[in-house]
Amino acid sequence: MHICVFLSAADLGERYTRPAREFAELLGKGGHTLVWGGSDSGLMKVVADGVRASGGRLVGISVELLREHAREDTDELVITENLAERKALLLSRSEAIVVLAGGLGTLDEATEVLELRKHGLHRKPVVLLNTEGFYDGLILQLRRMEDEGFLPLPLTDLVHIAADGAAVFAHLEESAASDHRPPGTPGP
Repeated sequence: MHICVFLSAADLGERYTRPAREFAELLGKGGHTLVWGGSDSGLMKVVADGVRASGGRLVGISVELLREHAREDTDELVITENLAERKALLLSRSEAIVVLAGGLGTLDEATEVLELRKHGLHRKPVVLLNTEGFYDGLILQLRRMEDEGFLPLPLTDLVHIAADGAAVFAHLEESAASDHRPPGTPGP
């Protein structure tokens, strides 16, 4: 499975890097391909290193303005002209999306894929890995949106919230089992 991971390129402490490494190891050992922003720094590097060390493939999709930070030892590296093109390519090249801890770029990417899913423009599972309660505030806001009628469908139809990497992969396996496409076939 090609799994797009949105996450930070910032250097973070052990409370975020340890769970990211554990997630990366599960991704790699599962024979999956990491589709990510292509950076060789921060949490992005931690995950790419973990996937590579565990036998997974790396597909980096970077952007011209960040070319100097792109990881060179990928199985495939694509450089886009702008961030909008990068986001579209990250989504189109994946079968599932997992959101790890990140900043404004990660939040932008996550909300865009949720908006597209809300409108039925893709059916790919979206999982929010809530490491150390990082997304508690966002989850609270999303639930408020649901409770007050701002979401046209249940929050659980948009995003799955997971506490750890094992829960992420359990959900992805469940989603794949309920999907009738042949394994490895990208969805809309």
